[in-house]
Amino acid sequence: MPRAILTESDWSEVFKTSPDPAVESANERCRNVASTEWRRVVPVLEVAAGIGEVDHATVKDLCVCVARIDQAERDLSERGLMVTAERGTVKNGAATIAAQYRTQLARYIRELGLSPSARIAITAPEFDDDDSDIWD
Repeated sequence: MPRAILTESDWSEVFKTSPDPAVESANERCRNVASTEWRRVVPVLEVAAGIGEVDHATVKDLCVCVARIDQAERDLSERGLMVTAERGTVKNGAATIAAQYRTQLARYIRELGLSPSARIAITAPEFDDDDSDIWD
């Protein structure tokens, strides 16, 4: 059976077009980051992990996590770790968002075997060279 080739998600469905130029700029970057991540990991996963269409949502979510981490990190770089709010100087919420996405990304990395330790845990199925069938 030939291996399945996952079709890349339509990132404009995830990161919708916005009339607000600042939001649209961030969404355009998210679309690009997610697409780059998809093109980076899917070929590896198709060969190494044998993923198929059933795994599409998991891989898509992994790419969304990477894009959102990038977005949060850019906000942290632009506005800083501490921001001025109604109650004075407070922690930038992007730091919390980045941490939450990193936690989820770590789960996807383990699940899909994208880290060295996760790859060690994956074992290839053993093939029986015996020509007999189960009824022998």
